[in-house]
Amino acid sequence: MTVRGITKRWLFSGIGLIMLVLVLLIISFGFIIKSYFYSGIKQTLDGRSNELANIFRGYSWGSYIGFNSTVRQYVEEFPDKDLMELMAFDGEDKVMITSAGFSDRSILNMPDFNEAKASEDNYGFWVGNLESGEKVMAVTRCLHGQGNKYLGAIRYIVSLENVDTRIYIGFTILMFLSILIVVTLLISGIYFINSITNPVTEIARTAKLIARGNFKAKLNKKYNDEIGELCDTINYMAEELGIAERLKNDFISSISHEIRTPLTAIKGWAETMQMGDDVDKSMISRGLDIIVHETERLSGMVEELLDFSRLQSGRMVMKMDKIDILAELGEAVYIFKERAISENKSLIYNEPKIISPIYGDKNRLKQVFINIIDNALKYTSEGGGVSVGVTEKDGRVCVSVTDNGCGIPKGHIDKVKEKFYKANSVQRGSGIGLAIVDEIVNLHKGKLDIISEENFGTTVMISFPVACDENKENDI
Repeated sequence: MTVRGITKRWLFSGIGLIMLVLVLLIISFGFIIKSYFYSGIKQTLDGRSNELANIFRGYSWGSYIGFNSTVRQYVEEFPDKDLMELMAFDGEDKVMITSAGFSDRSILNMPDFNEAKASEDNYGFWVGNLESGEKVMAVTRCLHGQGNKYLGAIRYIVSLENVDTRIYIGFTILMFLSILIVVTLLISGIYFINSITNPVTEIARTAKLIARGNFKAKLNKKYNDEIGELCDTINYMAEELGIAERLKNDFISSISHEIRTPLTAIKGWAETMQMGDDVDKSMISRGLDIIVHETERLSGMVEELLDFSRLQSGRMVMKMDKIDILAELGEAVYIFKERAISENKSLIYNEPKIISPIYGDKNRLKQVFINIIDNALKYTSEGGGVSVGVTEKDGRVCVSVTDNGCGIPKGHIDKVKEKFYKANSVQRGSGIGLAIVDEIVNLHKGKLDIISEENFGTTVMISFPVACDENKENDI
């Protein structure tokens, strides 16, 4: 397995740090344990050597013979012979007797003995290896008689082999436990890291598929945690992108059809008029009217697309001023009067006498009203009707447009304000008109609500705050 990414960082930062801490702890523990045992042994040796002052107190050494006999008695009766070895030296620095029974041994490697003779406190300490290689700890005390006359010395020796063996065993056990901890952490950590890296790798692979346009790619949710939530989010994103892709394709198809229709009409009448003398003036006049109408229709589509682009990029500018909303709404209703009559539909405008002014861009608000009334007439069958009304309540002006047309299915009401969405694919339109209306209303701090029942009709309500100094803005 190639160690990289999160696993590599975890190995170096996590396991590496733990191993460093364990090594430092082991070294510290070994030093502390060694110091503890060695300090305990030294205290025992110092305690035994310090008792010499009490044992030989009151003796007045007149000769070496009295000193030698007393020392021999002390060594022979020493109670801790099984724990340490004693060596007694005479005034000529020769071994008089040892607790092990050897005597007449010359002084070889005894740094503590030399230190005791040279020091003012007659004390010497040493840790090292004997000629045999055995590691020992030794303490030497020199004894003086009348006139500070050097009489001899007693040396206490303890083997450190058993102590070092115990320290080594403890160190080995600690090392084994540390290795066991590291191995356990590695196994559990690798399992845990894999539970993260494997799903992340799968998420990355699926995300690449989605980026390439495969919106059917799905992730298998294995854990009910943050990774599981991420999988759900990716799946939801793919589903939404798939829907957006279908809506976009439908929009392109729809807008292509919408543009092709007036272009076909313009081209057809232009070719007809090119026929020359065979076309009478009435037909030419009719053709020009159609060309102008279809050109205006194309211009409206282009302007709608430009508005949508400005809204998406945040470049739409509103010229805000205190306006009479009734005037703009009245002009929008008047525009559709002739169309309603020609389509055998009624268009009723219940205009109130007075309504408080609002702050807004009159051209954009007129665009909103035109779009909503156009939709109402478009989805109203022949013989049906559309009514427009204005009310004022609680500091807000509400414009309502109601039709008795086909209505909107319940499952589509929440989506009709989304870009590219068309609840009825049969009717003409780009699917972005209502999205533009919603954005313009929001820029006016207004609210757009749609109430509809399929086969019974639809009511679109737009409310704006009345003009006051707090909501006045010159440009948005």
